[in-house]
Amino acid sequence: MVGKPKSAEMHPGPGLRIRCEIERPDPLTVSAFHAFETPAISDEMNRLYTMEPRIGALTDPHMKLLGPACTVKVYPGDNLMVHKSLDILEPGDVVVVDTSASTMTAVLGDLVSTKARHRGAAGFLVDGLIRDLPGIQALGDFPVFARGVTPIGPLHRGPGEINYPISAGGIVVNPGDVIVGDANGVVVVPRDISDELLDRLTAKAAAESDYTSAVARGEFNNGWVDALLHERGVAGLEQSAEAP
Repeated sequence: MVGKPKSAEMHPGPGLRIRCEIERPDPLTVSAFHAFETPAISDEMNRLYTMEPRIGALTDPHMKLLGPACTVKVYPGDNLMVHKSLDILEPGDVVVVDTSASTMTAVLGDLVSTKARHRGAAGFLVDGLIRDLPGIQALGDFPVFARGVTPIGPLHRGPGEINYPISAGGIVVNPGDVIVGDANGVVVVPRDISDELLDRLTAKAAAESDYTSAVARGEFNNGWVDALLHERGVAGLEQSAEAP
């Protein structure tokens, strides 16, 4: 009798593991990020912690996605660990799913979203596809960000991981990192800098507000542009300055 190939067996350890307890930022720190849009947050992290733009809001773009990351890594085409994450997440978490950018199947739909909402999840961010979009949108207050939609459903076999580092939208996401998503896109704030970054954003907000108000009144000049161009030796700058 021919046996099953040993190469098809699953093994405990990397690729098949769950971490139930993770460190999260202070809830007050997380909620304070609601006052800031993703462009401002991205700028303060030197534009290096922003997910690629193909991942965006598939529900109401006016709903902000905000919360600590509960990370899930699945085998392409499978969602067993997405289901298990419903037992692991804490209220307020954003479930971030790494499918290796698979377009094979959806990894969740309206039923999983409804269950997650009952468990207190703040929403889903999927580096992959979802399905049952009308049903998810009908929930009204549950943001889901993903690459797109397909009617093809997933398998439930594994392997996968929960609350270990993943990659989503080109960015490494660690459990407990702060996820902020809005109509502009998604940024990832590493947990260990969240308080310091929030302080900088708050301090900068007043100056930015003054500048924005001045621009709205038409009070601005591009002297700083000419200074940079002059520094770089741009030809024709003198003629541009003399033009009416």
